Amino acid sequence: LLLGVLGAPALGDPGPLEDVVIDRYYIPKICLREAQMGDFIRYHYNGTFKDGKKFDSSYDRGATVAGVVGVGRLITGMDRGLQGMCVNERRHLIVPPHLGYGSIGVAGLIPPDATLYFDVVMLDIWNKNDKLQITTLSKPERCNRTVENSDFVRYHYNGTLLDGTPFDSSYSKGSTYDTYVGTGWLIKGMDQGLLGMCAGEKRSIIIPPFLAYGEKGYGTVIPPQASLVFSVLLVDFHNPKDGVFLEHLEVPETCKRRAVTGDFVRYHYNGTLMDGTLFDSSYSRNQTYNTYIGKGYIIPGMDQGLQGVCVGEHRRVVIPPHLAYGENGAGDKIPGSAVLIFDVHIIDFHNPADPVEIETVFRPEGCNVTSRHRDFVRYHYNCSLLDGTRLFSSHDYEKPQEVTLGANKVIEGLNSGLLDMCAGERRVLIVPPHLGHGESGARGVPGSAVLRFEVELISMEEGVPEGYLFIWHGEPPANLYEQMDLNKDGGIPTEEFSTFIKTQVAEGKGRLMPSSDPEKVIADMFQNQDRNQDGKITPEELKLKSDEDQEKIHEEL
Repeated sequence: LLLGVLGAPALGDPGPLEDVVIDRYYIPKICLREAQMGDFIRYHYNGTFKDGKKFDSSYDRGATVAGVVGVGRLITGMDRGLQGMCVNERRHLIVPPHLGYGSIGVAGLIPPDATLYFDVVMLDIWNKNDKLQITTLSKPERCNRTVENSDFVRYHYNGTLLDGTPFDSSYSKGSTYDTYVGTGWLIKGMDQGLLGMCAGEKRSIIIPPFLAYGEKGYGTVIPPQASLVFSVLLVDFHNPKDGVFLEHLEVPETCKRRAVTGDFVRYHYNGTLMDGTLFDSSYSRNQTYNTYIGKGYIIPGMDQGLQGVCVGEHRRVVIPPHLAYGENGAGDKIPGSAVLIFDVHIIDFHNPADPVEIETVFRPEGCNVTSRHRDFVRYHYNCSLLDGTRLFSSHDYEKPQEVTLGANKVIEGLNSGLLDMCAGERRVLIVPPHLGHGESGARGVPGSAVLRFEVELISMEEGVPEGYLFIWHGEPPANLYEQMDLNKDGGIPTEEFSTFIKTQVAEGKGRLMPSSDPEKVIADMFQNQDRNQDGKITPEELKLKSDEDQEKIHEEL
């Protein structure tokens, strides 16, 4: 009966407590660290009596509590109850009087011998011996260079407190954070945490307060003695001393010539930022970018980066912002201080002073007769761009191409390349655009394109001087009109004229301008002499071209 009476109160009241009662009612799944004796901590709490009456609250003051745990700066019960807590862990603590404010209490706030009830959430843990905690979340496979002190970096970040409370984000501002590293522009922890990063790398950086904003905190968003967690994506970086970086992705085995200042270059390109964002592409426009190099028509970095390229070369040109668009960027696609990467494919280049380049592939032995100005030639050809794109070919037609050299019927470069050839000779001609189709191009030929011709001279006929349709091999007959007037009726119709000219050619006394249609040449000759166009030539109308030219000279005199 005595035991029952004595034991009855124990069912409703455990009586005086010997130690702190700890109820861990929320434990986070991930606990990277537990509070240990000597650690600095930050926490929120509500303090009540057994009846639920509140005597104190950090929430009501709008500020967390910061201090060192386990070294006697807190009441003993709180010192014990906070040890072993994780960040974001929540605990109910029951602190008996002898581990709280004892028999004295706190005047006007906590009565003597009061048992205290605390609801605590741990927000931050750190130690003065802590170092920066860096975790690499992802890293590009290729990393040619990493961040060093004095580099200028552009990065995105999300900043949170250790309990996950966000305080700042570059993403919400819609722009990267741009600054120098190691020069005091950043908090010490970030200065250290960015070192060694690659462009495109993602890191988690945990910074203890003494490497962040310390005892003062920052404004209303970062409390005093707060550890900071930054999730960082390094977009790009460079050094003000950087020059253009070149990577030769593919260089043709044969490179007879390399581009120099003053050359006109046609190239395709993809332009990206260091994080791979495409900002421009000539391929999307299906048109090469055409420009002179070394003359300031393009950004300085590209002017430098295209020096020494070969036709057909694939080259990567990495350009720091001070050789590109600088602090201001360009438009809405190139941010300020952005490093630019151009993947370039050189289609062709030339110099305005270039002649036709002639390479003889085959020349027959015993070649004594070669093509000359005004000769009539027949030839086969294949025409392409320097990148191998096929344009035209005479083999697509039934007969070879025919032309009188110097008659302005073909582009100047091809005309020059067909001179001094033997029948059966084969050549490769490289024709610059100023001797081809120029800046405007032609149907099927891009503007400012260098052309490559493979030509074979099939045959040639000796020509006549410019302006002549027929020439005598010797002196013309003294009584020319009488010989032409075959029926002696005082008029020469087209039939008599044609018969006479053909006879002269057959007898080797003269020759017609070479043509695939001799009848048309004779018809043109007759029309020139039939000055009143009445279908016959009179003695007054018939004149040699040499006589006509002499009359013109006298008229000018």
